[in-house]
Amino acid sequence: MKAYSKCDIDKIGNAIIYLAEKIPDLSKTKLLKLLYLLEESFAKKYQLPFLNLEFEVWQAGPVARDIFIELSDEPILLKDYIILEKKNDAIYIKPNADFSDDEFSDNEIDMLDLIVAHFGSLTAAELVNRTHQKNSNWYKVAKDKGLLYLFENRLTNSSDEKIDLTWYMDEKGKGNYREQSQFNQLVGYIND
Repeated sequence: MKAYSKCDIDKIGNAIIYLAEKIPDLSKTKLLKLLYLLEESFAKKYQLPFLNLEFEVWQAGPVARDIFIELSDEPILLKDYIILEKKNDAIYIKPNADFSDDEFSDNEIDMLDLIVAHFGSLTAAELVNRTHQKNSNWYKVAKDKGLLYLFENRLTNSSDEKIDLTWYMDEKGKGNYREQSQFNQLVGYIND
């Protein structure tokens, strides 16, 4: 279980508000994939964490378990940021507050815009397919850990296997990423 500081929750909540304001009919599955693509894209470009979320290898792609839980019932951590709307057996995310950019750098806002521009019009199924590509981080972990067979044959729908967003980085990049991740967590707790 990961603990979140108030700063972490503010940033995650406002990132979701931003996406929900820009993307109509933002479903739970689509949001989960967009959060992963946001984190992965930022890590690739800057070798730094964006939201400090941990992602696991699940059948439907990379999933931040804590956010999945928040979006499956009434939100607890994100109650001040989002409202869940259930319709046609699906869950859609609506903002519960105005977006605040207090927690974001210019590069982070640019990345949010990039994610909306590149992936905002895709369906949840298209995003799942994108995260399942053979050159993806999800695919590499699922293959290496023997999960592809289990997923393909519907023998499981989730795993505890973590996705390492630093897998393609050199040692210096990995060190920078992990150091910044730990720093973000420490500063978040100090500021709470």
